[in-house]
Amino acid sequence: MTQNGFRSEAFPPSVDSAVTARAAEGVELAALLQRCGLADQQAFAELYDRTSARVFGLILRVLHDPGYAEETTQEVYLQIWRTATSFDPAKGSAVTWLMTLAHRRAVDRVRAEQAHTQREVAYGIRVLGNEFDEVTEEVERRLEQQAVRRGLSTLTETQREAISLAYYGGRTYAEVAQHLGIGLPTVKSRIRDGLTRLKKSLGVP
Repeated sequence: MTQNGFRSEAFPPSVDSAVTARAAEGVELAALLQRCGLADQQAFAELYDRTSARVFGLILRVLHDPGYAEETTQEVYLQIWRTATSFDPAKGSAVTWLMTLAHRRAVDRVRAEQAHTQREVAYGIRVLGNEFDEVTEEVERRLEQQAVRRGLSTLTETQREAISLAYYGGRTYAEVAQHLGIGLPTVKSRIRDGLTRLKKSLGVP
């Protein structure tokens, strides 16, 4: 009881000890980072052992792929080894610095994968001309790409039906026309217009 008759608001021992342990860890990790900046390999190994699980967990939540997460985690620690001298304890804790590097690297990986997929799809669409049969093999390889699937959803039902029959079924113009019970010129027009619309939805000039 205090002099005013109120109970003291001291933290429970378990909370207080956790805060103390966290503060102590922060000091220790900061010291390890500073030693890494001096090319201390033993300090780097200890830093990795003590923090890699947390770094991997953060990256995995961003990438949702264990293989990519493992690769990116290794990239993060390579960056830590190279840039440890840039850590400034006055600007934040060691854990915050590590997690910031990890998050940025994971986001960069996501963007790089998306850009790669878009370049692959854009190349496939760019080579499409009026002669559909000349690029069928290339289009079949690209069709499963997520960006193309989104693009197909923007087409009219008749365009999507004609293109899907040609892509998935490997049918010629004549076979698509026979399957749909429509004229060959109509099939060519639907496929041509659909591909043009697909290119626009993907931002391909």
